[in-house]
Amino acid sequence: MSVLTYTEAIGVGLLQGVTELFPVSSLGHSILVPALLGGHWKQDLDVSAESSPYLNVLIGLHLATALALVVYFRRDWVRVVRGFVSSARERRIETVDQKLAWLLVVGTVPVGVAGLALDHLFRSALGKPIPAAIFLTLNGLVLYVTERLRRGGTGRRRAGLAPAPGEEHLSHEELSDRRLAKLTFGEAAKIGTAEILALLPGISRSGVTISAGIFRGLSHEDAARFSFMLATPVIAAAALLKVPALLGSAGDGIRGQVLAGSVAAFVAGYVAVKFLTKYFETKTLTPFAIYCTLAGLGSLAYLTLT
Repeated sequence: MSVLTYTEAIGVGLLQGVTELFPVSSLGHSILVPALLGGHWKQDLDVSAESSPYLNVLIGLHLATALALVVYFRRDWVRVVRGFVSSARERRIETVDQKLAWLLVVGTVPVGVAGLALDHLFRSALGKPIPAAIFLTLNGLVLYVTERLRRGGTGRRRAGLAPAPGEEHLSHEELSDRRLAKLTFGEAAKIGTAEILALLPGISRSGVTISAGIFRGLSHEDAARFSFMLATPVIAAAALLKVPALLGSAGDGIRGQVLAGSVAAFVAGYVAVKFLTKYFETKTLTPFAIYCTLAGLGSLAYLTLT
């Protein structure tokens, strides 16, 4: 069995922290980049190989990215947790925080169930470079179609981004939460169901959920915000389920590398979410659509012709 180096772990940590939140698929890049680099990178970083430590390293990196999201949205999560506790205690949903808490619960259920049932199958059967390149291309097309249909009127843009009378004292985040709380539970479930597609390597979790949010009437900014908050418990839960493996024999010889990579993933993830929350205030998915389509087609050509 090959031994993961610190350089590989930190490199993959930086890659995972950025691509998990950018709508370009972290799993797809985690498969494609080592395959394109070749050499010991390709040998050591093979997610589909049973004896490779790479999958265990990715588990630790996902947990670090989830922690970055929690830290960045810490004020929001405090309000959401309080809303959930008060709603469960009082058995009613009246406030914005209570509604948002249950929207996140409803949105998390579909991918949580599907992940437990299908994650290993998809990862082992499709966790190879050529399928990842194909799905990355499809991811780009999905993002492009979303923008085209939105401009054509199919995906309406919810109005009212400016504070309404009486809301001038609220923070930018609180105003966004109020807009998100207007989603129905059915809309939240549909957005969460779209996240199941991210089990396919090359399909972006944030990309499909932002797209689904836009089709449900959210602005890019609010769709991205809901996507990031929706992803946090999913990423964290998936990682925590497999952390015992890292504490056991599967982590022998790579715990230091996992720690180094996790620090890199945390920093990269925090910077990425900070950038993207500002980016989507005024900009669209189109640049990511172009990148994914070109990167997917280019990777597919290189892998099949060499």
